[in-house]
Amino acid sequence: MTTVIHNPDQHMAALRTIIAQGRKRIGLLIGAGAPAGMRDSAGNRPLIPAVVGLTSQVLSKLEPIYGNQIAALKAELTSHDIETILSRVRALSKVLGGSKVHDLDGSGYEEFGEAICNEIGRIVAVNLPEGVSAYSEIVNWITGTSRDFPVEIFTTNYDLLFEEAFERTAAPYYDGFTGGREPFFDPVSVASNDLPSRWTRLWKLHGSLGWKAGRSGEVVRTGHNSATHLVFPEYLKYDQTQKAPYAALLDRLRAFLLTPDTLLVSIGFSFQDSHISARISDSLAGNASASVFAFQFQKLENEVAACQLAKRLPNFSVYSPDMAKVNGARGPWVLPSELPTKDWGPIRATYWGKSDSASPAKFLLGDIEAFARFFAAARSNQAFGMTTTASAPTSSTAAS
Repeated sequence: MTTVIHNPDQHMAALRTIIAQGRKRIGLLIGAGAPAGMRDSAGNRPLIPAVVGLTSQVLSKLEPIYGNQIAALKAELTSHDIETILSRVRALSKVLGGSKVHDLDGSGYEEFGEAICNEIGRIVAVNLPEGVSAYSEIVNWITGTSRDFPVEIFTTNYDLLFEEAFERTAAPYYDGFTGGREPFFDPVSVASNDLPSRWTRLWKLHGSLGWKAGRSGEVVRTGHNSATHLVFPEYLKYDQTQKAPYAALLDRLRAFLLTPDTLLVSIGFSFQDSHISARISDSLAGNASASVFAFQFQKLENEVAACQLAKRLPNFSVYSPDMAKVNGARGPWVLPSELPTKDWGPIRATYWGKSDSASPAKFLLGDIEAFARFFAAARSNQAFGMTTTASAPTSSTAAS
Protein backbone atom coordinates (compact mmCIF):
# COMPACT_ATOMS: atom_id res chain seq x y z
CA MET A 1 0.00 0.00 0.00
CA THR A 2 1.26 3.50 -0.85
CA THR A 3 0.85 6.19 1.80
CA VAL A 4 1.15 9.88 1.04
CA ILE A 5 3.38 11.93 3.29
CA HIS A 6 4.28 15.61 3.14
CA ASN A 7 7.71 17.03 3.85
CA PRO A 8 7.28 20.51 5.42
CA ASP A 9 10.82 21.51 4.40
CA GLN A 10 10.01 21.07 0.72
CA HIS A 11 6.69 22.89 0.86
CA MET A 12 7.94 25.84 2.88
CA ALA A 13 11.15 26.21 0.86
CA ALA A 14 8.99 26.64 -2.22
CA LEU A 15 6.68 29.14 -0.54
CA ARG A 16 9.59 31.06 0.98
CA THR A 17 11.13 31.45 -2.45
CA ILE A 18 7.87 32.79 -3.85
CA ILE A 19 7.22 35.35 -1.15
CA ALA A 20 10.82 36.58 -1.00
CA GLN A 21 11.30 37.33 -4.68
CA GLY A 22 8.58 39.91 -5.34
CA ARG A 23 7.93 38.64 -8.86
CA LYS A 24 4.72 36.65 -8.40
CA ARG A 25 1.23 38.09 -8.11
CA ILE A 26 0.29 37.38 -4.46
CA GLY A 27 -2.91 37.94 -2.51
CA LEU A 28 -3.76 37.35 1.13
CA LEU A 29 -7.19 36.23 2.37
CA ILE A 30 -7.56 37.18 6.04
CA GLY A 31 -10.44 35.80 8.13
CA ALA A 32 -11.71 36.28 11.67
CA GLY A 33 -9.27 33.71 13.03
CA ALA A 34 -6.37 36.10 12.39
CA PRO A 35 -7.13 38.82 14.99
CA ALA A 36 -8.42 36.07 17.30
CA GLY A 37 -4.91 34.64 17.28
CA MET A 38 -3.20 37.96 18.03
CA ARG A 39 -2.22 39.35 21.43
CA ASP A 40 -3.27 42.67 22.90
CA SER A 41 -0.90 45.20 24.52
CA ALA A 42 -0.91 43.17 27.75
CA GLY A 43 0.11 40.02 25.89
CA ASN A 44 -3.29 38.35 26.18
CA ARG A 45 -5.24 36.58 23.46
CA PRO A 46 -7.52 37.19 21.66
CA LEU A 47 -7.11 40.72 20.38
CA ILE A 48 -10.59 40.32 18.86
CA PRO A 49 -12.60 37.22 19.82
CA ALA A 50 -13.68 34.62 17.30
CA VAL A 51 -17.32 33.54 16.99
CA VAL A 52 -17.59 31.78 20.37
CA GLY A 53 -16.07 34.66 22.28
CA LEU A 54 -17.93 37.25 20.24
CA THR A 55 -21.23 35.50 20.99
CA SER A 56 -20.52 35.41 24.72
CA GLN A 57 -19.55 39.07 24.90
CA VAL A 58 -22.46 40.35 22.83
CA LEU A 59 -25.13 38.35 24.65
CA SER A 60 -23.69 39.15 28.09
CA LYS A 61 -23.84 42.85 27.31
CA LEU A 62 -27.46 42.63 26.11
CA GLU A 63 -28.66 40.25 28.84
CA PRO A 64 -30.02 43.00 31.15
CA ILE A 65 -32.35 44.29 28.43
CA TYR A 66 -33.06 41.26 26.26
CA GLY A 67 -32.46 38.39 28.68
CA ASN A 68 -35.94 36.87 28.25
CA GLN A 69 -35.71 36.97 24.45
CA ILE A 70 -32.20 35.52 24.42
CA ALA A 71 -33.25 32.60 26.64
CA ALA A 72 -36.37 31.94 24.58
CA LEU A 73 -34.49 32.03 21.27
CA LYS A 74 -31.81 29.70 22.59
CA ALA A 75 -34.54 27.24 23.60
CA GLU A 76 -35.86 27.23 20.03
CA LEU A 77 -32.53 27.09 18.19
CA THR A 78 -30.17 24.16 17.85
CA SER A 79 -27.16 26.47 17.45
CA HIS A 80 -26.56 29.38 19.80
CA ASP A 81 -23.83 31.33 18.00
CA ILE A 82 -24.31 35.02 17.28
CA GLU A 83 -24.91 34.42 13.56
CA THR A 84 -27.83 32.07 14.20
CA ILE A 85 -29.36 34.29 16.86
CA LEU A 86 -29.03 37.42 14.75
CA SER A 87 -30.57 35.59 11.81
CA ARG A 88 -33.64 34.73 13.89
CA VAL A 89 -33.88 38.27 15.29
CA ARG A 90 -33.70 39.81 11.82
CA ALA A 91 -36.28 37.34 10.49
CA LEU A 92 -38.73 38.13 13.29
CA SER A 93 -38.28 41.88 12.76
CA LYS A 94 -39.45 41.50 9.16
CA VAL A 95 -42.49 39.26 9.63
CA LEU A 96 -44.08 40.16 12.95
CA GLY A 97 -45.42 43.66 12.41
CA GLY A 98 -47.53 44.49 15.47
CA SER A 99 -47.75 40.90 16.68
CA LYS A 100 -45.52 39.80 19.51
CA VAL A 101 -43.24 36.80 20.02
CA HIS A 102 -41.46 36.51 23.37
CA ASP A 103 -42.86 39.94 24.33
CA LEU A 104 -41.37 41.83 21.35
CA ASP A 105 -43.07 42.94 18.13
CA GLY A 106 -41.42 43.56 14.77
CA SER A 107 -40.02 46.97 15.67
CA GLY A 108 -38.77 45.57 18.98
CA TYR A 109 -36.81 42.86 17.18
CA GLU A 110 -35.47 45.46 14.76
CA GLU A 111 -34.08 47.38 17.73
CA PHE A 112 -32.75 44.13 19.18
CA GLY A 113 -30.93 43.42 15.91
CA GLU A 114 -29.44 46.91 15.84
CA ALA A 115 -28.25 46.46 19.42
CA ILE A 116 -26.49 43.21 18.44
CA CYS A 117 -24.82 44.92 15.48
CA ASN A 118 -23.71 47.87 17.60
CA GLU A 119 -22.13 45.51 20.12
CA ILE A 120 -20.30 43.65 17.35
CA GLY A 121 -18.97 46.97 16.10
CA ARG A 122 -17.90 48.00 19.60
CA ILE A 123 -16.01 44.76 20.21
CA VAL A 124 -14.04 44.86 16.95
CA ALA A 125 -13.12 48.56 17.37
CA VAL A 126 -9.70 47.86 18.89
CA ASN A 127 -6.21 49.14 18.19
CA LEU A 128 -3.07 47.26 17.34
CA PRO A 129 -0.78 46.70 20.31
CA GLU A 130 2.27 48.92 20.49
CA GLY A 131 5.43 47.49 19.00
CA VAL A 132 5.60 44.45 16.77
CA SER A 133 2.38 42.66 15.83
CA ALA A 134 1.42 40.06 13.26
CA TYR A 135 -0.07 42.71 10.98
CA SER A 136 2.96 44.98 11.27
CA GLU A 137 5.20 42.07 10.27
CA ILE A 138 3.02 41.36 7.24
CA VAL A 139 3.21 45.04 6.25
CA ASN A 140 7.00 44.93 6.68
CA TRP A 141 7.12 41.93 4.35
CA ILE A 142 4.97 43.75 1.79
CA THR A 143 7.01 46.95 1.84
CA GLY A 144 10.43 45.31 2.16
CA THR A 145 10.61 44.01 -1.41
CA SER A 146 10.42 45.68 -4.79
CA ARG A 147 7.40 44.10 -6.46
CA ASP A 148 6.29 43.58 -10.04
CA PHE A 149 2.67 43.41 -8.87
CA PRO A 150 0.87 44.88 -5.85
CA VAL A 151 -0.06 42.63 -2.95
CA GLU A 152 -3.84 42.40 -2.62
CA ILE A 153 -5.37 41.78 0.80
CA PHE A 154 -8.92 40.43 0.89
CA THR A 155 -10.45 40.36 4.35
CA THR A 156 -13.87 39.64 5.82
CA ASN A 157 -12.96 41.46 9.04
CA TYR A 158 -14.55 44.79 9.98
CA ASP A 159 -11.68 46.07 12.14
CA LEU A 160 -9.20 48.79 11.16
CA LEU A 161 -6.09 46.88 12.22
CA PHE A 162 -4.53 46.63 8.77
CA GLU A 163 -5.23 50.29 8.10
CA GLU A 164 -3.45 51.12 11.34
CA ALA A 165 -0.49 48.88 10.48
CA PHE A 166 -0.02 50.55 7.10
CA GLU A 167 -0.40 54.05 8.49
CA ARG A 168 2.09 53.50 11.32
CA THR A 169 4.80 52.87 8.74
CA ALA A 170 3.50 55.40 6.17
CA ALA A 171 3.00 52.55 3.69
CA PRO A 172 0.51 53.45 0.92
CA TYR A 173 -2.62 51.36 0.42
CA TYR A 174 -5.87 51.70 -1.52
CA ASP A 175 -9.26 50.45 -0.34
CA GLY A 176 -11.52 51.51 -3.21
CA PHE A 177 -12.51 54.88 -1.76
CA THR A 178 -11.48 58.32 -2.96
CA GLY A 179 -12.28 61.83 -1.79
CA GLY A 180 -11.68 64.21 1.09
CA ARG A 181 -14.63 65.01 3.34
CA GLU A 182 -16.64 61.82 2.74
CA PRO A 183 -14.56 59.48 0.54
CA PHE A 184 -16.79 57.56 -1.86
CA PHE A 185 -16.39 54.10 -3.32
CA ASP A 186 -15.16 53.97 -6.93
CA PRO A 187 -15.87 50.55 -8.49
CA VAL A 188 -14.05 51.46 -11.72
CA SER A 189 -10.73 51.86 -9.91
CA VAL A 190 -11.31 48.60 -8.04
CA ALA A 191 -11.76 46.75 -11.31
CA SER A 192 -8.68 48.35 -12.89
CA ASN A 193 -5.07 48.13 -11.78
CA ASP A 194 -3.71 51.60 -12.49
CA LEU A 195 -2.02 52.46 -9.19
CA PRO A 196 1.71 51.75 -8.67
CA SER A 197 2.61 48.26 -7.45
CA ARG A 198 3.95 49.65 -4.16
CA TRP A 199 0.36 50.57 -3.22
CA THR A 200 -1.15 47.57 -1.44
CA ARG A 201 -4.80 46.88 -2.24
CA LEU A 202 -6.94 46.38 0.86
CA TRP A 203 -10.36 44.96 0.01
CA LYS A 204 -12.88 44.75 2.90
CA LEU A 205 -15.27 42.11 1.53
CA HIS A 206 -17.85 42.47 4.31
CA GLY A 207 -17.45 46.18 4.89
CA SER A 208 -15.60 48.04 7.58
CA LEU A 209 -15.93 50.16 10.66
CA GLY A 210 -16.34 53.71 9.44
CA TRP A 211 -18.49 52.87 6.43
CA LYS A 212 -21.96 54.40 6.28
CA ALA A 213 -24.67 55.30 3.80
CA GLY A 214 -24.12 58.77 2.34
CA ARG A 215 -26.64 61.40 1.31
CA SER A 216 -27.57 59.59 -1.89
CA GLY A 217 -27.54 56.14 -0.31
CA GLU A 218 -24.08 55.27 -1.59
CA VAL A 219 -21.47 53.96 0.84
CA VAL A 220 -18.92 56.48 2.11
CA ARG A 221 -15.94 56.15 4.45
CA THR A 222 -16.07 58.37 7.54
CA GLY A 223 -12.77 57.62 9.26
CA HIS A 224 -14.61 56.89 12.51
CA ASN A 225 -15.47 53.68 14.35
CA SER A 226 -19.17 53.75 13.45
CA ALA A 227 -20.69 50.42 12.55
CA THR A 228 -23.70 51.30 10.43
CA HIS A 229 -22.83 49.65 7.13
CA LEU A 230 -21.37 46.20 7.67
CA VAL A 231 -22.30 42.78 6.35
CA PHE A 232 -23.02 41.31 9.75
CA PRO A 233 -22.95 37.54 10.31
CA GLU A 234 -26.54 36.58 9.62
CA TYR A 235 -28.81 35.07 7.01
CA LEU A 236 -28.96 38.18 4.79
CA LYS A 237 -25.20 38.01 4.17
CA TYR A 238 -25.53 36.57 0.66
CA ASP A 239 -28.18 39.09 -0.42
CA GLN A 240 -26.18 42.00 0.96
CA THR A 241 -23.02 41.00 -0.87
CA GLN A 242 -24.78 41.27 -4.22
CA LYS A 243 -25.05 45.05 -3.76
CA ALA A 244 -22.51 47.87 -4.08
CA PRO A 245 -19.78 48.07 -2.97
CA TYR A 246 -19.63 44.43 -1.89
CA ALA A 247 -20.34 43.01 -5.35
CA ALA A 248 -17.43 44.98 -6.83
CA LEU A 249 -15.07 43.75 -4.12
CA LEU A 250 -16.09 40.11 -4.62
CA ASP A 251 -15.70 40.58 -8.36
CA ARG A 252 -12.17 41.81 -7.63
CA LEU A 253 -11.43 38.55 -5.79
CA ARG A 254 -12.70 36.59 -8.77
CA ALA A 255 -10.69 38.70 -11.23
CA PHE A 256 -7.55 38.22 -9.14
CA LEU A 257 -7.88 34.43 -9.22
CA LEU A 258 -8.63 34.41 -12.94
CA THR A 259 -5.36 36.24 -13.65
CA PRO A 260 -2.58 33.88 -14.84
CA ASP A 261 0.06 32.76 -12.34
CA THR A 262 -1.49 34.05 -9.11
CA LEU A 263 -1.24 32.81 -5.54
CA LEU A 264 -3.83 33.50 -2.84
CA VAL A 265 -2.63 32.65 0.68
CA SER A 266 -5.30 32.43 3.39
CA ILE A 267 -4.99 32.62 7.17
CA GLY A 268 -7.74 32.57 9.78
CA PHE A 269 -10.45 31.80 7.21
CA SER A 270 -12.72 28.76 7.55
CA PHE A 271 -14.11 28.79 3.97
CA GLN A 272 -17.63 28.41 5.38
CA ASP A 273 -18.76 31.66 3.72
CA SER A 274 -20.41 30.11 0.66
CA HIS A 275 -20.51 33.33 -1.36
CA ILE A 276 -16.71 33.62 -1.10
CA SER A 277 -15.87 29.92 -1.44
CA ALA A 278 -18.05 29.66 -4.56
CA ARG A 279 -16.08 32.41 -6.28
CA ILE A 280 -12.79 30.82 -5.28
CA SER A 281 -13.93 27.41 -6.52
CA ASP A 282 -15.20 28.69 -9.86
CA SER A 283 -12.09 30.78 -10.46
CA LEU A 284 -9.63 27.98 -9.65
CA ALA A 285 -11.57 25.57 -11.84
CA GLY A 286 -11.26 28.02 -14.72
CA ASN A 287 -7.62 28.95 -14.18
CA ALA A 288 -5.21 26.09 -13.57
CA SER A 289 -2.28 28.50 -13.17
CA ALA A 290 -3.80 30.08 -10.05
CA SER A 291 -3.34 28.51 -6.61
CA VAL A 292 -4.71 28.86 -3.10
CA PHE A 293 -2.65 27.90 -0.06
CA ALA A 294 -4.97 27.67 2.96
CA PHE A 295 -3.20 27.77 6.34
CA GLN A 296 -5.62 26.41 8.95
CA PHE A 297 -5.48 26.47 12.74
CA GLN A 298 -7.32 23.22 13.50
CA LYS A 299 -6.41 19.64 12.69
CA LEU A 300 -7.12 18.70 9.09
CA GLU A 301 -10.11 16.52 9.94
CA ASN A 302 -11.83 19.54 11.48
CA GLU A 303 -11.27 21.82 8.48
CA VAL A 304 -14.20 20.36 6.56
CA ALA A 305 -15.01 23.27 4.24
CA ALA A 306 -11.40 23.79 3.18
CA CYS A 307 -10.90 20.06 2.58
CA GLN A 308 -14.00 19.90 0.41
CA LEU A 309 -12.49 22.53 -1.87
CA ALA A 310 -9.13 20.75 -1.89
CA LYS A 311 -10.82 17.46 -2.78
CA ARG A 312 -12.10 18.74 -6.12
CA LEU A 313 -9.49 21.40 -6.89
CA PRO A 314 -5.86 20.23 -7.29
CA ASN A 315 -4.69 23.85 -7.16
CA PHE A 316 -6.20 24.33 -3.68
CA SER A 317 -3.89 23.18 -0.88
CA VAL A 318 -4.64 22.93 2.84
CA TYR A 319 -1.93 23.11 5.51
CA SER A 320 -2.97 22.13 9.04
CA PRO A 321 -0.90 21.47 12.17
CA ASP A 322 -0.99 17.68 11.78
CA MET A 323 -1.54 17.03 8.07
CA ALA A 324 -1.74 18.63 4.65
CA LYS A 325 -3.80 18.10 1.53
CA VAL A 326 -1.78 19.11 -1.54
CA ASN A 327 -2.53 18.33 -5.19
CA GLY A 328 -5.50 16.32 -3.95
CA ALA A 329 -3.26 14.10 -1.80
CA ARG A 330 -3.94 13.96 1.93
CA GLY A 331 -1.19 12.90 4.29
CA PRO A 332 0.63 13.61 7.54
CA TRP A 333 3.61 15.86 7.94
CA VAL A 334 6.84 13.86 8.18
CA LEU A 335 9.88 15.92 9.15
CA PRO A 336 13.21 14.58 7.85
CA SER A 337 15.76 13.83 10.55
CA GLU A 338 18.42 15.84 8.72
CA LEU A 339 18.32 19.47 7.68
CA PRO A 340 18.30 20.05 3.91
CA THR A 341 21.22 22.46 4.34
CA LYS A 342 23.43 23.41 7.28
CA ASP A 343 21.79 26.85 7.50
CA TRP A 344 18.22 25.58 7.48
CA GLY A 345 17.68 25.24 11.25
CA PRO A 346 16.55 28.83 11.92
CA ILE A 347 14.32 28.71 8.85
CA ARG A 348 12.68 25.44 9.90
CA ALA A 349 12.01 26.93 13.34
CA THR A 350 9.72 29.52 11.71
CA TYR A 351 7.23 26.86 10.55
CA TRP A 352 7.86 23.77 12.71
CA GLY A 353 8.01 23.48 16.47
CA LYS A 354 6.05 23.36 19.73
CA SER A 355 3.33 25.83 20.57
CA ASP A 356 4.02 25.08 24.26
CA SER A 357 6.34 22.82 26.25
CA ALA A 358 3.67 20.18 26.84
CA SER A 359 2.69 19.70 23.20
CA PRO A 360 4.40 17.71 20.45
CA ALA A 361 6.06 19.54 17.58
CA LYS A 362 3.73 20.46 14.73
CA PHE A 363 3.33 22.66 11.69
CA LEU A 364 2.91 26.19 13.04
CA LEU A 365 1.70 28.43 10.24
CA GLY A 366 -2.02 28.09 10.98
CA ASP A 367 -1.32 30.55 13.80
CA ILE A 368 -1.32 34.16 12.57
CA GLU A 369 1.71 35.19 14.62
CA ALA A 370 3.88 32.33 13.33
CA PHE A 371 2.50 32.93 9.83
CA ALA A 372 3.48 36.62 9.95
CA ARG A 373 6.96 35.84 11.31
CA PHE A 374 7.52 33.35 8.50
CA PHE A 375 6.62 35.98 5.91
CA ALA A 376 8.75 38.64 7.59
CA ALA A 377 11.71 36.25 7.85
CA ALA A 378 11.55 35.58 4.11
CA ARG A 379 13.25 38.95 3.64
CA SER A 380 16.45 37.58 5.18
CA ASN A 381 19.46 36.83 3.02
CA GLN A 382 19.83 33.20 4.12
CA ALA A 383 20.22 30.79 1.23
CA PHE A 384 17.19 28.73 0.40
CA GLY A 385 19.36 25.73 -0.32
CA MET A 386 16.70 23.52 -1.92
CA THR A 387 15.53 22.97 -5.48
CA THR A 388 11.75 22.92 -5.69
CA THR A 389 9.02 23.99 -8.03
CA ALA A 390 8.01 27.45 -6.88
CA SER A 391 4.47 27.34 -8.22
CA ALA A 392 3.40 24.08 -6.60
CA PRO A 393 5.07 22.45 -3.59
CA THR A 394 5.74 18.76 -4.04
CA SER A 395 4.41 15.78 -2.14
CA SER A 396 6.11 12.47 -1.55
CA THR A 397 4.94 8.91 -1.06
CA ALA A 398 6.28 6.03 0.97
CA ALA A 399 5.44 2.34 0.92
CA SER A 400 3.78 1.07 4.08
